[in-house]
Amino acid sequence: MFVMIMKTMSVIVTAIFLAIPLCLIYAEAIDYNQLRLMAAKHNMTCILVFGDSTVDPGNNNYLFTPVKSNFLPYGEDLYSGHPTGRFCNGRLTTDFIAEAFGFTDLVRAFLDPAITSKDMLHGVSFASAATGYDEFTANLSNVLSISKQLDYFRQYKNHIKNLVGTKESEEIVKNALVILSMGTNDFLLNYYVEPTRSRQYNIEQYQNYLISCMKTAIKENSSGRNPPFGCVPIVRTLRDAIKCDDELNEAALSFNSKIQRELKTLAGPSLTSVFVDIYGVVLDAFESPERYGFTEALKGCCGSGAYEYGITCKHMSTCSDRTKYVFWDAIHPTERMYKILADGALELILSYMF
Repeated sequence: MFVMIMKTMSVIVTAIFLAIPLCLIYAEAIDYNQLRLMAAKHNMTCILVFGDSTVDPGNNNYLFTPVKSNFLPYGEDLYSGHPTGRFCNGRLTTDFIAEAFGFTDLVRAFLDPAITSKDMLHGVSFASAATGYDEFTANLSNVLSISKQLDYFRQYKNHIKNLVGTKESEEIVKNALVILSMGTNDFLLNYYVEPTRSRQYNIEQYQNYLISCMKTAIKENSSGRNPPFGCVPIVRTLRDAIKCDDELNEAALSFNSKIQRELKTLAGPSLTSVFVDIYGVVLDAFESPERYGFTEALKGCCGSGAYEYGITCKHMSTCSDRTKYVFWDAIHPTERMYKILADGALELILSYMF
């Protein structure tokens, strides 16, 4: 996940799954008051989110696509026990980050017709489950491509301009915390499944193509994360493996390294990057779940935990204690795992940015 603070001294915090020191996971509770004071000192205004299902709070509910989660058991641990379209039992990493900064405890979907002016000013998500940097990835499921998300971002800027005027709206966007989380679907739903891209590019060429797409997105004021996707339950089920798939994990690790190098080339007086490791944390939680208080890392909580996600998870039974599971369904983490990732990101935001 990249996190950008779009300020006079813009900052990207990149949570690309590569190396949060494990000590951060066991650090003392984050001082939210200190975090909010520092955010106020740096005039941080709101949170703006771009990406895929890891940060989509329900935009896909309003699209003609089969990739949705606006039904139980998704959302059964949210405050109202009501599914919102989040691919999780509860809140997402971005919800925890937004709450920590005092913006909101639930980031709203931009396409939600019930969104309010207050929501707009505190921040929104343009993310869409099943999308990627590659436009073709989004087209496969008829979801919002990164270019379409950026189109909606431009609409958002017009909305807040009408709300507060030109000068203040420019300050809001300039000082926003911007998060983008995507890339996994380009490999899992596209390159390794559909023959089109794999015929055009070898894996390294395709990674370079995605990097060029990412650069375009960053220049448009957004920014991604890639977990060790060879460890998600559905991949191990399809490949009949107990351990993580080394080929897929190597693709994720290699791509993350390319992203990290590219971010350094984009850095300058107005752009400072911080690299946040999520790859290492997720992989470590899979290999040593007890270290994080988990007891189950091989399967998800929904249904059999081996292959169900999205519509195949609809109305399925779930495990009794979600806090003991790394994965909620066969692809997505549980709320507790997302909270661990959020805490790690927030620690580094405090350490490196402020």
